[in-house]
Amino acid sequence: MTETTVAEVMAELAALEDPKTRAVNERHGDDHGVNLGKLRALAKRLKTQQELARRLWKTDDTAARLVAILICRPKAFDRDELDVMLREARTPKVHDWLVNYVVKKSPHAEELRPAWSADPDPVVASAGWALTTERVAKKPEGLDLAGLLDVIEAEMKDAPDRLQWAMNHCLARIGIEHAEHRARAIAIGERLEVLKDYPTPPGCTSPFAPVWISEMVRRQQDKTVA
Repeated sequence: MTETTVAEVMAELAALEDPKTRAVNERHGDDHGVNLGKLRALAKRLKTQQELARRLWKTDDTAARLVAILICRPKAFDRDELDVMLREARTPKVHDWLVNYVVKKSPHAEELRPAWSADPDPVVASAGWALTTERVAKKPEGLDLAGLLDVIEAEMKDAPDRLQWAMNHCLARIGIEHAEHRARAIAIGERLEVLKDYPTPPGCTSPFAPVWISEMVRRQQDKTVA
């Protein structure tokens, strides 16, 4: 793709920029003002274009990087490329989309998971924990779940926000998916009290692990009865 194509995408994103949307996004650490529904519609129109995705990523523009994530071929990136991209993804939405839409679909995900989890950068480490949570739910064979609970119990309370959130998600998923570890997962959550007072809108489940685990297990049991 030519540089003109990148310029055209950037111009369209600029036209979609909305000050109110930017104000909302900035409260969550995201520096763009494009409605995500409109951004997704733009990406859908562009369809899959790997080289354009790479060029958009290199602009270092948050909205452009979100489009890049949506139009790329996840399996086309090599391990080192994904590692560099993750370290460049400093806004929450770009980080989350990159992990969930690209890295999780990559053949390099399992190789990156332990490397990222042990990284001294807490934002990088949070990506490793997100990949671990995915395995806890979908492919737990070979994982040391008790060992993961040991690490969570020792480190989650004092972890930086993004890493703490990812560890808490893993804690909840272990409790939800693995009945043999459920009592311990709930006990760890109750003792550490991480996210206990997190403001939760009506109708939504609290991210406080004991509440989250109990509610999801209840829903699973209700489905089984039904």
